[in-house]
Amino acid sequence: MGLASFFGVIMGLVLGLTGAGGGILAVPALVLGLGWSMTQAAPVALFAVGSAAAVGAIDGLRHGLVRYRAALLIALLGAIFSPVGIFFAHRLPEKILMLLFSALMVLVAWRMLRRERHESGPSDHGQANWGQKNCMLDQQTGRFSWTAKCTATLAALGAVTGVVSGLLGVGGGFLIVPAFKQLTDVQMRGIVATSLMVISLISAIGVIGAFQVGVRIDDLGVAFIVASIIGMIAGRRLSAHVPARALQIGFASLCLVIAACMALRA
Repeated sequence: MGLASFFGVIMGLVLGLTGAGGGILAVPALVLGLGWSMTQAAPVALFAVGSAAAVGAIDGLRHGLVRYRAALLIALLGAIFSPVGIFFAHRLPEKILMLLFSALMVLVAWRMLRRERHESGPSDHGQANWGQKNCMLDQQTGRFSWTAKCTATLAALGAVTGVVSGLLGVGGGFLIVPAFKQLTDVQMRGIVATSLMVISLISAIGVIGAFQVGVRIDDLGVAFIVASIIGMIAGRRLSAHVPARALQIGFASLCLVIAACMALRA
C-alpha cells in the first residue's frame, strides 16, 4: 500500500509540473513496481491520471487558462477512438504491449532532449513547419479563430490521443502539449491547463470502457489514485519554482531508464 501511494504521488507531481508525462509514468510504476500486467495497470493508471488531471483542470478553469472549446473537441474525438485502442489492448500479447510502451517512452524522451538541445531559451510559443500556425488566437477576443484547418488539426489530435490512451493506458499529455506548442500560439500556461482538461476527459472515457469489459480496481489501485491527486496538488504549487530545463532533462532521463526496464521485462 505504501509503495502504491509513493508511486502515485510521484506520478501526480510530474503531471502537475508539466501537464504531460504523468500518465506515461503511471503504467511502469504499476507494472515494474507492483508487478501488475499491462491490462491490469492501464485502467488504474487512466483513473489516477484522469482524477489528478481533473484537479489541475479545475484550477486552470478558475484562472481562465483553459481553451475549453478546443479541449472538448479533442476529448470528443478521443472518446470516439479510445475504444479502438481498448479493443486492441485486450487482443495483443502482453509482450507486444510492453515493447510498444517502451518505444513510446523512448520517443517522448527523444522529443524532450531534442527540444532542449535546439531551443536557445524558454519560450511560450512553438514553431510550426509552415508559415502560419494551424490554430491562431483572435487578437481581439483572445479565442481561437475556428477555421476548417484549425478544426481538422484538433480533431486529428483527439483521434490519435484517444487510440493511444485506450491502447496503453496513458492520458495523452505527452502528445497534446508538444502538438499545441507546435501548432497554436497559445501560451505555455494555457497549453498545460488545456492539456489537463483533455487528459481528464479522455481518461474518464477510457476508464468507463475498461469497466464495461469487466475490469475492477482493488485497494492498491485506490491508494495509487488518491496519492496521485495529492501529488497533482503539490505539483501545481511547485510548478512556478522548478526550472523547466532541469525538469525536461530529468524527465527524459527517467523515461529512458524505465523504457529499458520495460523492454527487458518483455
